[in-house]
Amino acid sequence: MTKREKEILDILKTRPMISQKDLAKRLGITRSSVAGHIMNLTNKGLILGKGYIIKQSPYAVAIGGANMDIQGFPAGALVPRDSNPGKVRISCGGVARNISENLARLGVDVKLLTVLGADSHGHQLIRETQNAGVDMSEALILPGETTSTYLSILDDRGDMALALSGMEIMNSLNREYIRSRNRTIANASLIILDANLSAPVLEHITKTYSHIPILADPVSSSKVERFSNCLSGIHTLKPNAMEAGMISGVSCTEEKGLRDTAEALLKKGVKNVVISRNDRGIFFLSHAEEIQMPNPEKLPGTPVNATGAGDAFLAGLAWSLMAGEPAEEQLKKGLAASALTLCHENTINPEISAEKIELIIKENYS
Repeated sequence: MTKREKEILDILKTRPMISQKDLAKRLGITRSSVAGHIMNLTNKGLILGKGYIIKQSPYAVAIGGANMDIQGFPAGALVPRDSNPGKVRISCGGVARNISENLARLGVDVKLLTVLGADSHGHQLIRETQNAGVDMSEALILPGETTSTYLSILDDRGDMALALSGMEIMNSLNREYIRSRNRTIANASLIILDANLSAPVLEHITKTYSHIPILADPVSSSKVERFSNCLSGIHTLKPNAMEAGMISGVSCTEEKGLRDTAEALLKKGVKNVVISRNDRGIFFLSHAEEIQMPNPEKLPGTPVNATGAGDAFLAGLAWSLMAGEPAEEQLKKGLAASALTLCHENTINPEISAEKIELIIKENYS
């Protein structure tokens, strides 16, 4: 597809009844040129009929948080209740946003539905997320509101020691907004949710779009129970051991109780359960199979920041799921994507790629 053909398709997706005359005026070309491009797109099967019915390529929709991450890296061992020397980094974050950017960098067409303030942080989030390849055109922008902010302090191993999140604006991402984006969500091949959404919104999405695979990230132990009444609509749930125990009602640690906890979640309707075990890898259970997989031992560098590793894992898993690959391959790609992110100071490793993920899999799981 040529650049001009892509421009025309992008316009037709939002204005399928636009005339060729208006298309020509908007693009600054002749009407006959537009007609030629339309004929080429029709011959390629990208326009299916009158009214410019567009054939949609497979895409994922991520719905949830987008915020600015402010991270503190201590120069040595973290000393509580004291001023610690170190450095501070500010970058774009948010679970749904991070997953979206990772997917885009892996070549997946992904749309992010979120809410932002019309402030400097909101403008930066839109600019940088779009530059990474994520479609932000349907995000909700609210003048006068403050964009979400996530503040975290890491320890000398790169693990989170403490974090605070200011995400009051997420209350504006309500069912009315979701209904207004029905066409985008209903035509997605995959839906990704994070628990920054309210329980009523999560229930609405999982009930309305249960025919589409839905991947769910609990975000934190304080938010995981927002999924309590919608587990039957979830294809894959990715909690850690604490979150899994809280939402299942069955005690779970990284060492034991994994199967009982996962079985309890399956009985509540979840189709696939992936429990993160931190340094011990992951535990997977579905009605068809059980898989325990360690983290990669051969890493592409030194671990420096664990903040975005879980988001990268879910992105790798989603990427593999959209390709129709089996569960074992989904888990390998998730863990490899996580390892790449773990070894970069940023929440997103800008160098993540299919080639690097395949190399980690080859070095660790062949």
